Amino acid sequence: MYLTFGLADETYGVDILRVQEIVGMMPLTRVPRLPDEVAGVVNLRGRVVPVIDLRSALGIPAAELTERSCIVIVRRDGGDAGRVTGLVVDEVSDVVHLGDDAVEETPEFGAAVDTSFITGIGRVHDRIVLLLDVDSVLMNDHVEDLSAVEVVASETVQ
Repeated sequence: MYLTFGLADETYGVDILRVQEIVGMMPLTRVPRLPDEVAGVVNLRGRVVPVIDLRSALGIPAAELTERSCIVIVRRDGGDAGRVTGLVVDEVSDVVHLGDDAVEETPEFGAAVDTSFITGIGRVHDRIVLLLDVDSVLMNDHVEDLSAVEVVASETVQ
């Protein structure tokens, strides 16, 4: 089962077991000296949660937030419930079941194209769904240590 969401007219999916919750856009506190991919932090029921701009992390051009934009709170580091991160997405679509026959391996695009963050390509009716590896997206060169972001952010917010 995958939670699907839109980014720049494309559909992406993450394993539903990695999703803790979906929240509407809320005020973000920008922490100085963090990479552009880190949109800031939010106070989620008393807990400081780092939030990643998924467009920026995936190299997709920025766009204005809309009333459909939201934050998907995901468990990171293999699904450890104690470590969560928010992902800003354009809109959440639905939850879909993709059987093995509906998922294909990520095609080879050549050595110059990094597809390590895509676990596969799903087909839902006439739609293509790019299935994301949450940990690979979060552990890129610019967003390597979100634990440090949490520490700095909690000190800044207090």
